[in-house]
Order: sequence, then structure tokens, then C-alpha cells
Amino acid sequence: MSSASADPGSGEARFDLNGPVATVTLCRPQVLNAQTPELWGALREFGRSLPGDVRVVIVRGEGRAFSSGLDTTAAAKSLGGIRDEHIAGFQEAFAWLRRPSIVSIAAVQGHAIGAGFQLALACDLRVVAEDVSFSMAEIKLGLVPDLGGTKRLVELVGYARALELCVTARRVPAAEAAQIGLANVVVPRAELDGAADDLAAAVLAAPRDAVIEIKALIAQAAGNTFAAQEAAERAAQLRRVADLFGQGE
Repeated sequence: MSSASADPGSGEARFDLNGPVATVTLCRPQVLNAQTPELWGALREFGRSLPGDVRVVIVRGEGRAFSSGLDTTAAAKSLGGIRDEHIAGFQEAFAWLRRPSIVSIAAVQGHAIGAGFQLALACDLRVVAEDVSFSMAEIKLGLVPDLGGTKRLVELVGYARALELCVTARRVPAAEAAQIGLANVVVPRAELDGAADDLAAAVLAAPRDAVIEIKALIAQAAGNTFAAQEAAERAAQLRRVADLFGQGE
């Protein structure tokens, strides 16, 4: 496969395309990949321009941390005048990682704090290093998580645990992350990138249309009754059979 780079205009992240795999790398290691509105704008534009043949997106952070959260120094100038439409734009920077046509994988090491935690949560799957430390730290600034993290957190760990993590901002280490469902797999730091790549390869080995149907089914399952979910499964299976046996037309 040939590699190509796509840069929506920010030097705070690197965007690489390699056939069906896109990689987003936060590249501000000197500040532990702290996030800014400019970074969110670049993420949003990359999501909008993502080629249709991309099946897997891997999100990484350079250096010893995935992301330490909001860069409060950079954001302080704009927070005072923030409006609903601004936050909606920031949310869009993460929301495309939930797109039905892709499977997104976060490769997380070191700190994943606040917005960093929410970026990891925005991905479908999380491969984490043994040194990982998750924390929903917005409460320490008198703020709330507002990048889609509350819904995904409840889906993964349940209401009571999600509330506790958000209001206490306590750190969750790798072993607990695996135990409560935040991490799909925990590996030594030196094996993190390889483990994420292996998971991506496993996704790519499966038929694309079947993966898309399965992701849609899993995404709606929690909100469906058994009857509704069974109906959705029937409809998805009929589409697959029609496609596999040439009955689509």
C-alpha cells in the first residue's frame, strides 16, 4: 500500500493515509499533546475530507502521553466568549470517529486527561499501555465534559461509575481500565503501536460491509428493546444475504 499525508492546516497533529488506514497523531509532545481549538478545527476538517475507502482510523499521541487535555493557556483567550455553536464545532472534531463506515482505534499511553480521555472515548476501541492514566478532569476547572465523553463513558462503565469518575476526577490506571471496560487490551508501552496495528489488521481482514452492519447493530443495541434489536438484525442479515448472493437488485 502506498502512503500519503493529508494536512488540513494544523501543525498540532499529523494526518497520514495508508490505503484503508488513516492515522491521526497528536504532535505536541512538549506539552503532553494538550489540545487547542485549532487542533479541534484540524481534526474536524480531516474527518470531513476522509476518503471513502478508509476503513480504520488509528489515533495516537507522540511522546510519553496520549493527551493531557485542554491547553488552558491557549484556550483562555476564547473561553469567555464561547457560544453554543463553538462547542458544537468542537464536538464535531471527535464525532466523526463514531462514523458507521469506519472502526476507530485509540492507542493510548501515559496521561489521557479531560479532553484526552474524551478523545480516547470517541474511538470505538482502545488499546492502552501499562502506564496509562485516565481521568475526566474537567471538574477541576469548574467545567463539564462536553466533547461527547459522557454518553460513551456511561455506555462503557455504567451510570454510577461514570458519575463517580466525572465528579471526582480520579485517575484510572491500566488494570482498572481493563476491568471496568475502558480498555480492550493492555500491553507494555513498547508494544502499544504494534498492538494497535494488529487490531487494525484484524478489522481489515473482515468483509467491510459486514463490519459496517455489525457496528450499526452494536451501536443501537443498548437503546433497543429485544424486539427492535431482533428486527434490526433481521434487516441487516437480509441485506448481507442479498449482497452475497447477488439479490441486491
